[in-house]
Amino acid sequence: MKDQLKEEMKVVAGNIRKIREFRNYTQDYLAAKLEISQNAYSKIELSYSKLTLDRLFHIALILDVKVTQLLYFDQALFKK
Repeated sequence: MKDQLKEEMKVVAGNIRKIREFRNYTQDYLAAKLEISQNAYSKIELSYSKLTLDRLFHIALILDVKVTQLLYFDQALFKK
């Protein structure tokens, strides 16, 4: 169960990174918007730190997506 949770967190972190890159946002930009350091933000994308619901919703707001899109990435929604 613990391993499954870690894998799910990695998927969400990866989805955040993919959407951030699609938007052409830097880690520095998101970190500034979240009022955290770039290093702290990097740890979110690497799934080294746990995401709170508050932080997850804030990231979704910055990336202009629904929270569910961070949980279940659909590449078709992000075609250029």
